[in-house]
Order: sequence, then C-alpha cells, then structure tokens
Amino acid sequence: MSEEKKPAIKKIQATGHMRKIMADYFYELDNAMKQGSPKIAWCTSVGPAELLLSLGFLVYYPENHGAMLGSSRQAASYIPVANAIGYSPDICSYLTSDVGAFIKKETPLSRAYEGIEGVPIPDVLVYNTNQCRDVQDWFSWYSKELNVPALGISTYRNIGNITEDHLSSIEKQIKGLIPQLEEIGGNKFDIDKFRHILGLSYDCTQLWKKVLETNKSIPAPISFFDETIHMGPAVVLRGTETAVEYYEVLLQELEERVAQKEGAVQDEKFRVYWEGMPIWGKLRDLAEFFISLRTAVIASTYCNSWIFDSFDPDDPFMSMARAYTEIFIVRDENFKELYIEKMVDMYGINGILFHDAKTCPNNSNNRYGMPERLEKKLGIPALTINGDLNDLRCYSEEQAKTNIEAFVEQLANK
Repeated sequence: MSEEKKPAIKKIQATGHMRKIMADYFYELDNAMKQGSPKIAWCTSVGPAELLLSLGFLVYYPENHGAMLGSSRQAASYIPVANAIGYSPDICSYLTSDVGAFIKKETPLSRAYEGIEGVPIPDVLVYNTNQCRDVQDWFSWYSKELNVPALGISTYRNIGNITEDHLSSIEKQIKGLIPQLEEIGGNKFDIDKFRHILGLSYDCTQLWKKVLETNKSIPAPISFFDETIHMGPAVVLRGTETAVEYYEVLLQELEERVAQKEGAVQDEKFRVYWEGMPIWGKLRDLAEFFISLRTAVIASTYCNSWIFDSFDPDDPFMSMARAYTEIFIVRDENFKELYIEKMVDMYGINGILFHDAKTCPNNSNNRYGMPERLEKKLGIPALTINGDLNDLRCYSEEQAKTNIEAFVEQLANK
C-alpha cells in the first residue's frame, strides 16, 4: 500500500499531565530508596496494592518496568542475559527482559528521568498468581538475589462461576499478609485507611471505565494504542487522589472529542477489537498502520483488566478478593467467550484481532479454537497475528501487515 503520506496520530492533550505524574511517582520511589524511608514494596500489577499502600509502603510494579523495556525496544538486549542463567526463551519476556536488565544494571528509567540510576530496591515483594505462575518465579528470583522476603497470594485459575469457597480462601490469604507486612514496614494496620485507599482505587477504576467507554461513540475518540499508554496511572497510581484527578482530566478531553465527533482515526471506517497483549515495541507503528487503513482499534481485553467494579470500602477484604479473582485472565473459556461477545456488541465491532504472544500463553486466547467459534457465532472476521509483548524476534512485521491488510479487506467485503 502507498506510504506517501505518513498517517498522523492525534495528540491527546492530557499526555503532558500524565508524564508529569508518572515522573513524580518514579522520583518519589527513588528518593525513598536513597533515604531509606518510606519502605518500598514490589507488587504484581493485579496484586494487593491497596493493602500495601494502607500500611505505608510505596509500591513499585516490575511489570510496568517490563512494558517500558518493551516499548523502548531495549528488551532484545536483556532477554539473552536471563536465558544465560537458565530462564527459557519461551517464558514471560517481561520476566526475562526485566531480570536481564537488572543483571546488566541498566534501566530505561535512567534515560527518562535525570538522576535515577536504577530501579528502586524493595523491602518486600508481594505477588498474586491470578495472572500466571511466572510472577511467583520472577519475585522468587529477586527474593534470593536481594535477600528480601517474598509473600504471595495463590489464586484459583480457569474459574467459571466464582464461589464463596474461592473468595473466602483468597480473603484469608490477604488478611494473612498483614502481620508480616506490619513487621517489615513498621506500621500497624489501620482498617479505616485501608477502606479509604480502596475507595480511591474504586473511583479510579470507574473513571478509567468511563474513559474506555467513550469509544462506544462513532467515531471513537481514543485508540487502543493510546489506551495502553494512558492506563499507566490506573496500574501504578490506583489508590491515590492523583490517579482519580488524572482520569477526570482525560475523561473531560475525550468527552469533548465525542461532542465534536473527533475520532482517533480520521474517516473511521472499521472498528476492531484487540484481544491479547500489546506488542510494546510496535505501538506507534501499528497505530499509524491502522490509521492508514481507516480502521480504529477501539476496545480490548487488556485495557479492561484494570476495571475493578467489585471494590467496596464497606467490605474491603472480601471485595478485594472478588475484584482480583473475577478478572478475565483467571476465568475459563466459556466466560471469556461470552465476555468478548458482549464487548463486540457494546462497541459495534466489525472484526476481532487476536495477538498470539509467544511468551505469554496466559494472555493468548486464540489457542483453543476461540477465534473460529466467535467467527461462526458472531458472523464477523477474526484474525490471529503472531508476535510477543517484548521479544520482537517473535514478530514478523511484513507478515503481520500483509495479514492485517487482508483482514481489513474482509471487513470491507462484509
């Protein structure tokens, strides 16, 4: 196809605000590490961050760092370092790129933020296996390497209906973390502070949900590729006023776009659902490519992973157990299929793109016939492209773009 005029990505004005609060977040962590206070906890992205915040910890998310390594296209130089110490190239490339970068004592944080020399060293590591077993192994490596305790929650997987037995088990595990975290952090647990922080997380998640749902409008005001960037505060700053204030600003801007019928893709013609992980090192390239095809990628499972409708300050432990157990990645194939069907209807989707991420089987939902079943049931095309979240050696740009062009031709024929 013609590449004479490079497609323009429409700038979101709130981006400057987001960069400022993200910089403040990383500088606060760096200062805490240098001064030895407050204590720092590493947490998996869908782990009990609200509990950690209520106990006075600053919270750092290695998965966020993994995404930074991917988007900065630095992962390829670090993955082999982790492979050399025994980690398979087939396991999570967040894990291998992050561990490799740590071994080499390098981080994109030092390039992005003056004065930051490395990632913040933790006082404790806290994981939740609701995402995958890799996070447990990831944190266990750091526990041995840094000689700090690793605490965890073991979540059920492939769940259909969530039962009280599921939730009571996870609730007990969350409560069981408190004595050890009190000892490590030096602060007593305060139920009222916990309720307050959980309430802020709820407010954040509801605003983020409204942000995503602006794309029910035609044309859609924000693309999936922009959403993966603007979900940053929902991941690392939930439980804070800062995140709530940010999404109020972003939501207002997008609602103005809706009112003015200003789409992220000029002359939007087709609407696509992205199922699976982003290809971090190709976000801009893919965004521009879809714009050139007048195709808007407007909704995804991934960005919806930080919507926690169940948070309830009046029942904080049980509601946290429910919120972190009902997420898409934990559920069985039947639930996932019905979920995507609802999303297709809600957003007026013309086709579904599945990303088969080589090193992330837990977030690749094309491997058991789902694309074919949904095509038959919904009567819309589905496409699977091969790639990875961080390891670009698994991604053939020429093949992917050829397949996407053919996919868009299918949408036109429908």
